[in-house]
Amino acid sequence: MKTLIYGSGPVGRYYTSLLQRASKDVTLLARGYTYQNLQEQGIVLVDGFTGRKETVPIKVTDKFDPEENYDLVVVPMQKSSRLAVCPDLGQYEQIPNILFIGNDVSIFYQYFEFLTKEKVLLGFPGVGGGIENNALIYADRSKPKGPRNPLYIGEIDGIARERTHRIKALFESAGVPVSIEKDIDGWLKYHFAFIAPIVGIYFKCNKDFESIKADADAIRTYLRATREAGNVLRAAGYWRRQPFMFNLYYWLPEWLNIQIFRDKFFGSRFVEIGMGMHANSIGPELGELVEEFRLIQKVTAIETPYLDELLSYIPQSSIVANT
Repeated sequence: MKTLIYGSGPVGRYYTSLLQRASKDVTLLARGYTYQNLQEQGIVLVDGFTGRKETVPIKVTDKFDPEENYDLVVVPMQKSSRLAVCPDLGQYEQIPNILFIGNDVSIFYQYFEFLTKEKVLLGFPGVGGGIENNALIYADRSKPKGPRNPLYIGEIDGIARERTHRIKALFESAGVPVSIEKDIDGWLKYHFAFIAPIVGIYFKCNKDFESIKADADAIRTYLRATREAGNVLRAAGYWRRQPFMFNLYYWLPEWLNIQIFRDKFFGSRFVEIGMGMHANSIGPELGELVEEFRLIQKVTAIETPYLDELLSYIPQSSIVANT
């Protein structure tokens, strides 16, 4: 599949580099200084576990050219940026497949003002990290020698089509596991219930994971906040808690969850790199996601005091009040 990665942030650079190394026909779209830097130097990758540095030459462009006849356009951006490029993409009927990758709490209709339903897929990356000095510092697995985390993708109606499997095959041929989700909308909503409390506890403990590990009360608040957010989604009709590990918040005793999340989760390098660096940049996007979640919460009338407490620690310019 001839592929355009529309966005040169951490996720866009990561998947472009893997597809390029696998000799796939992939182009990265970037702008301004970023375009010039990538054109001259390629993508500089730094493994967050090992520190290994690698440079991958890529094909990069600073404009979207419909004459290229891309089979797939992947848009790995924050929510507002993804919506902002829809008018541009919507001008070209010949684009058959558009995969939007990133956090999302609202339903799909926001994409359909400019795009047809048949074109749109949603997904979420299995990599996290950030860009420092033009290098991508990334974590794409839970353990140093473990398998890569999957890329989650799904069709709007949950039906895996021929194009869904083609996209899966494309990424898997580049070494990226792909999980096709039957309910990607619900999956993304539960991911918010998982990630928002993490950002909250991260700021509560002064952006220091060692402080989180040492604060059992903060971890307890995190666990309760996550359960509250899950309760809201369950009451709103999203019965399947996903991914499966979300059930641990409910099934295991709190004392055991505190120990597990202290030692195995907040003490992991993946969380430090993959989520810590992301938490520093998620600001405005998190505010939008919270606002979308509050709309769901109003329908259920379920209160979330622990979640509200953790969200209060995040810089207020990023958060919408619970009104």
